[in-house]
Amino acid sequence: MAEPPPLQLLVLAMGPTGGPGGPEAFLPPVAARLAALLGLPVRSLDNGDDPPLAMAQLSGCHEAWLAALPVDPGLALDSGGHWAETLGAWRQPCLLVLESGQMTTGMPAAGAALLQQWQVPLVGLIQWGGPWDSDARRRDGLPWLGCLDDQQSQAAKPSQELPGTERSDPELEEDALGVRLRWRWAQLDRLAMA
Repeated sequence: MAEPPPLQLLVLAMGPTGGPGGPEAFLPPVAARLAALLGLPVRSLDNGDDPPLAMAQLSGCHEAWLAALPVDPGLALDSGGHWAETLGAWRQPCLLVLESGQMTTGMPAAGAALLQQWQVPLVGLIQWGGPWDSDARRRDGLPWLGCLDDQQSQAAKPSQELPGTERSDPELEEDALGVRLRWRWAQLDRLAMA
């Protein structure tokens, strides 16, 4: 039996670029935490304005890696097209990270639908910061993997809990997230080989 390919993940986020809450603001700490959790080196994404060239550079590495895309994958590029189209063409497995403030919007479903439309292998969705509402996440039917605590916001607001939300040991939650992520990656890999 052939050895599975190395884990190569691109971390995505949706939202306006250039502001304090845009993907380029929160994705670097998310990518660093996920890379540490999975034991993967972080690769930088060069040529963000030229998705095919950037993907060729990333794919040239035959080792495991994790990289973050600092722009919304659905944003129209000056050269035409958008990142989601290229990610689907390259069959690049991705994680979609949503900031806690986006949980009260249609952004999780819209992001998942965009990636599905372009046949991007979506490993799953991760919530960044805020209280985790497992009941709401189960009801929305999206492939949620879990939540990563935004340690800064939790230090600032340690006792604000919403009804129906859960808080547990962040280290245990991160370990569980890592297990779910690797399991989902293995599922996608088996589907690709079938």
